[in-house]
Amino acid sequence: MNRPVLFIHDAWLTTAIWEHFKSRFAACGYTCIVPPWHAPRPPAEGMPPATRPAILGIAQLIDHYASIAEGLPAAPLLVGHGFGGLVVQMLLDRGLGSAGIAIAPVPPRGVRRDILAFALLPLLLKGGLHELQVEMTFAHFAARVAQYLSPQEQYAAYRRYCVAIPRRILYQAVLGIDSGVDFANDQRAPLLLIAGKNDRVIRASLVVSIYHHHHRSIAPTSYKCFAGRSHWLIAEPNWEEVADYSIEWSQAQSGRF
Repeated sequence: MNRPVLFIHDAWLTTAIWEHFKSRFAACGYTCIVPPWHAPRPPAEGMPPATRPAILGIAQLIDHYASIAEGLPAAPLLVGHGFGGLVVQMLLDRGLGSAGIAIAPVPPRGVRRDILAFALLPLLLKGGLHELQVEMTFAHFAARVAQYLSPQEQYAAYRRYCVAIPRRILYQAVLGIDSGVDFANDQRAPLLLIAGKNDRVIRASLVVSIYHHHHRSIAPTSYKCFAGRSHWLIAEPNWEEVADYSIEWSQAQSGRF
């Protein structure tokens, strides 16, 4: 049976963001699982199902992906981007996954919350604070997320991939609620942290800080920074280099090289 890989997307994005990586990993013999974010529990009595995604929090998100990983026939390789990278770190800490790749990851509790808060504050303040969901504006996407795409590519990407997300999950990430990991966990599986040198959302310096925190453990931890890349490094030009590096690292951890 092909080795499973579980892809976990970032906030404001749909599963379609993994279409490039999925094709690359599948060509190398991986079975790709690309589930969306959603609340794993049924809505409270009297609550319309449509409101479920708006109340999603980090704990529910982790439980959702944990149940998927536990239901697979073999421990999957975990690959996450942004908030998905936080999920990867937390699942590894739970003892799930054969290895994990966190790309431009949101940091767990205890790692430079000031940098994360600065990056997310403009979005947290957007709209009424009573609103359950928050959207990313096209201007923010073009200037801070995918600045290396042409204006036409930016607009097409924004229309194709971007959606509103629960405001609650942003507050929890900034405040460090339900996002802790044991950085001294010697039993966790290998972890690769990837940064984009010119990422304006999750800065490379923040990923370095995450890397140093994980080095409190003797579990294998690697770091790779790609020059000239933005937060959109999994889908911008030359995404293949990021995907191929991830595949080669994964295969090295499994002893295939």
